[in-house]
Amino acid sequence: MIAELCFWLCAAVPVYAYAGYPLALAALRLVIHRGVRKQPVTPLVSLIIPAYNEARSIEAKIGNSLALDYPAEQLEILIACDGPRDGTTEIARRMADGRRVRVLDYAVNRGKIAVLNDAVREARGEIVVFSDAAAMLYPDSVRLLVESFADPEVGAVSGKYTVVRADDVAIGKSEDVYWKYETFLKVQESELSSTLGAHGHLHAIRRPLYPYPPLGTINDDYIIPVSVLGKGYRAVYEPKAIVYEEAQEMTGFGRRVRIMAGNVQQLREIRGVIRPFRPLPLFFFLSHKVCRLAVPFAMVGALAANVLLLDARLYQALFVGQMLFYGVAASGMLLRLRPKALMLPYYFSMINVAVFFGMYHAVTDMRKMKWK
Repeated sequence: MIAELCFWLCAAVPVYAYAGYPLALAALRLVIHRGVRKQPVTPLVSLIIPAYNEARSIEAKIGNSLALDYPAEQLEILIACDGPRDGTTEIARRMADGRRVRVLDYAVNRGKIAVLNDAVREARGEIVVFSDAAAMLYPDSVRLLVESFADPEVGAVSGKYTVVRADDVAIGKSEDVYWKYETFLKVQESELSSTLGAHGHLHAIRRPLYPYPPLGTINDDYIIPVSVLGKGYRAVYEPKAIVYEEAQEMTGFGRRVRIMAGNVQQLREIRGVIRPFRPLPLFFFLSHKVCRLAVPFAMVGALAANVLLLDARLYQALFVGQMLFYGVAASGMLLRLRPKALMLPYYFSMINVAVFFGMYHAVTDMRKMKWK
């Protein structure tokens, strides 16, 4: 009885986290809708682009930013160079004019948060937009992002992240599917109340609300937008403001470990949804953040409990199913499986294994996990 109860409780965690929660959001949307009062406004905007060793992409990024469909006199572009050693600063300076494009040259590499904090202090804009150097913006992305700030209740806005050239890497399609799934969740959360977190490749905040996160912060794209909730504002999602990145920029288990370490760190941000108390954001936080972190432990628990129940035919079949899933996942680690859907078990297992490593780093030495 105990083993059966343990199995079904553990099995329920990933099922709820990845299937039940989206269904719950969709059901809530049938009765709740909280729109954003958008208007075509053009406040002074500071676009901050943090850059470490970005010589390969910084010239294209600056050109992409200069081509934005936003009034030139209302947009300043700040290239915040975090002690790069590959010539990034020199390339950026060649394209800077001191007015539309300014280079902030920080000689020592300190990590992304330190650079963002200093760059915001230098920014003149009413709205601060953050975008990574390797991510390219659609021409209308900033204009559409800013329209939501016409609503005085909105304190932060996230754009939509998309993956291009997904076939270039083995897990590219899996990453694409994952981000489309995450986009669905963020859209629902935003329409119901406030989304939790943003896409670091493109998000914005009212400059007076910027929280100046502590230097140990890992996932700035969560801490910055969610901070506005505690100040009585909404963080919303604008799916028409699109930023894109090549799939090869997203690969690497280390990247996933950093994200998961940041997710563990984010748990302390629950205070932003309980003071003042906000029931829907609290529900989002527990379902989207806390429950996700519990998934790998629940998967291990379900497998262990299943081993104790192999005398029953139902549990024999469930055990075989689990072994097939993990077998395909192990194959995906070694081979580029076809059809591409067969890479999903590997991708799913990989992001959940990263939770264990992320938790270790989060409780030991976060300084080693800083973004470069």
